[in-house]
Amino acid sequence: MSAAEFAVFGHPVAHSLSPRIHARFAQDSGIPLHYAAIDVPPAAFYSRLEQFGDAGGRGANVTLPLKQIAVAECAELSDFARRIGAVNTLTRRLDRHWRGDNTDGAGLVRDLTERHALDLRGRRGLILGAGGAARATAFALLDAGVEQLMIVNRTPERADALADAIGDPAHVHTRYWDDLPNLGSFELIVDATSAGHARESLHLPFGLVAPRALCYHLSYGAAAVAFLAWARAAHAGQALDGLGMLVEQAAESFLIWHDVRPQTDAIYAELRAELPLHATD
Repeated sequence: MSAAEFAVFGHPVAHSLSPRIHARFAQDSGIPLHYAAIDVPPAAFYSRLEQFGDAGGRGANVTLPLKQIAVAECAELSDFARRIGAVNTLTRRLDRHWRGDNTDGAGLVRDLTERHALDLRGRRGLILGAGGAARATAFALLDAGVEQLMIVNRTPERADALADAIGDPAHVHTRYWDDLPNLGSFELIVDATSAGHARESLHLPFGLVAPRALCYHLSYGAAAVAFLAWARAAHAGQALDGLGMLVEQAAESFLIWHDVRPQTDAIYAELRAELPLHATD
């Protein structure tokens, strides 16, 4: 097998849909490429990334748990990657150093505003969680015009740290997890926690959901089931999973590497039909 020109690094990574998505983008765009999945623990990431680059690797996606580690391997960072302190897209420069970008925020906003035709401006939003996914989400939603953003995390110090990093106390606030029943309702609720992956329930109050609210889980498939079931039981206007975000952030990476933004509807529809849970059931 020839050396991969592009890859996704993660640990674990065998489940990643990125090779399939980029193969479809390449086919539709008429751009030949080889895209592989590379499983590497954090301690070995630097050496494995350099081996990949030395073997002709031109670009790579980075997924959990390597997104923040990847920042240190970059000689250059995009503004958004610098602001959130995480990288999901690496590009090999001519001087053999890496440039780091983060397309997660752009993927989320494009899924919401383009695919689902939603206007985020002026909304009162709630983010559950304060990890790396929540950081990208918070910055992206504020950039897209969300008016007020509440961040709640089961470890309140992490929520406070995220709010401090954003540095916008007029629009960003934090509360304790036990305060959830008393926070009122929100037009936008994003689950950025790992609870779904651990098959845990967040036990959220229905009163958080405003009429016609949008509830969005950053993951897809089984990990999103419990949250979306709660959102529908609370009569949310829309309950969406993160499959569209996954596809759109991949398209943004493809654009960075090839200067072509691929069509996303076909691969989105194909993957949606295969998932056990449909976003709008």
